[in-house]
Amino acid sequence: MGYTTIRERADAVGTFRFISVNLMETLARWVPTTPELEAKILFGRHIWDMAQEADGLGQRTSELRAPLHYNARPTDGYMQTLDALAALTDTAERAEAMYDGVLPDLEARYRDYLAGTNQMQDEPTVRVIERVLSDLARMREDYVRFQAQRPDLRPQAKDWKDRLAAIANGPADFVAFRTAPPQALEV
Repeated sequence: MGYTTIRERADAVGTFRFISVNLMETLARWVPTTPELEAKILFGRHIWDMAQEADGLGQRTSELRAPLHYNARPTDGYMQTLDALAALTDTAERAEAMYDGVLPDLEARYRDYLAGTNQMQDEPTVRVIERVLSDLARMREDYVRFQAQRPDLRPQAKDWKDRLAAIANGPADFVAFRTAPPQALEV
């Protein structure tokens, strides 16, 4: 299903904003509880990126006839994943879950949005999302450099990609107005 109405676009952008704010808050909670300086720097740098993404998405929601900085909560299954991510305590698992799991999954959802919207009618949203995608790619590159710097913090074979794939049948099913039933993930 594409994003054909303004309401569908606003709900999707509001859901992306909600997730950006949630990830920003998760990173902010992790910084003081992470002992490794390199990980603190990695997480801290990306708090600002997520805040900028949330702001850009929030500005766009008002242009889509929703309130300024409108948030749309994702499906219950996706919320369970965000909650499981926030509850992690091991630095290596935190980094892997964020940078090898959640961010690539989120990137796929942004790309799904771009594929499902009218590029001409929704050009402002497309431009905002293209900036977000650029940020996400840079954040993942930062993670690769972090791994090279701290090989002792490599993940212990927990596969967040598979966990995230279990959320829904398709990349867009995290938006609350979708009808596919969410599935809970095991942590």
